[in-house]
Amino acid sequence: MMSNSKKLDAMDKKLISYLSEDGRMPVKELVKKLQITSPTLQVRIKNLLQSGILKIAGVVDIFKTKKLFMAFIAIRVIDDLKIDQTLVDLSRMPEVTSVCVVTGRYDILAEVIFANDMEAHYNFMSSTLPAQGNIDYSESFVVMKSKKKWMILPKDIEF
Repeated sequence: MMSNSKKLDAMDKKLISYLSEDGRMPVKELVKKLQITSPTLQVRIKNLLQSGILKIAGVVDIFKTKKLFMAFIAIRVIDDLKIDQTLVDLSRMPEVTSVCVVTGRYDILAEVIFANDMEAHYNFMSSTLPAQGNIDYSESFVVMKSKKKWMILPKDIEF
């Protein structure tokens, strides 16, 4: 766990829960549910946003669009000592929506989004990913169907 993590109190947890249900929940409704004042609510939201714990964004069910597809890329690294930097490098790639260090036979699992274009997926696997430098082996798993998979779209994805 990160040492600079913010400790959440019960009020923060309730606020995050309500915003997770509906990120557009009106301030009046949040104030009423949490039994706090509007200025207190604004300060709490601001603190959660600044700490990086909370991000309020529109999310998309990509499986309800016709022009996007998702894949998981399982990655084995060459040098375990460089795994943190590899994680940072991968997270900066525009196609990557999430990247995690995992247990098991792979070291990293990346979630990627592509416009409905197998060529983009091919280029990512054959050029972009190997160019990172610390990739020993990777395996791609294209997601064919999913439920409850809401995502924030990467900025550079056009569909």
